Amino acid sequence: MNPKELFYKKSGIKVCENLKKHFFDAYYVDTKEDALKKSLELISKQDSVSWGGTITMEQIGLKQALIDNNYIIIDRDTAKSPEERVELMHKALSCGTYIMSANAITSDGQLFNIDGNGNRVAALCYGPKNILVIAGMNKVVKTVEDAYNRARNFAAPANKQRFENIQTPCETTGQCANCVREDSICNQFVLTRLSHPKNRIKVILVGEDLGL
Repeated sequence: MNPKELFYKKSGIKVCENLKKHFFDAYYVDTKEDALKKSLELISKQDSVSWGGTITMEQIGLKQALIDNNYIIIDRDTAKSPEERVELMHKALSCGTYIMSANAITSDGQLFNIDGNGNRVAALCYGPKNILVIAGMNKVVKTVEDAYNRARNFAAPANKQRFENIQTPCETTGQCANCVREDSICNQFVLTRLSHPKNRIKVILVGEDLGL
């Protein structure tokens, strides 16, 4: 391992220990390939699976693996109309496993997320039987304040570049302007201090830079 990989491993194992103290089910893995293997171990084939917007899931190959292995999938991107897309997003809130990443994870074991529509954080808070959070070690920060700053000033403006139909100030400047607009993607800020029930939220920390 190179120095960065060793740093990620040592730090990631400690973060997972702290997540477990906060009642999360947490795992550290070294690579994307390990993350894919662990994810499939944690997702029951007996239950339906859905997800929020997550680049990390695509990067580790999980979406394609779920399709290839015939999991029961609720995929909003298969909708034939905006109305059907909304219907699938609502249906996802009662799935067996909901997959997402996190905008930030504090070193003491808390999750921080920012959301536009709120469907992703809604699922995190209540609904699906299990939540699977997959995040690269680049998402780990020291404090809740650092988590807020990462989500607001990096993750949100970076994610905005994925949505061509949203014309917020950060789309042009790449910087948060604390805008008040109907098309803002910074509408919900959720700090998940503890997993309730215990182990409902499962976290896989990956020793690579993944997502935004």
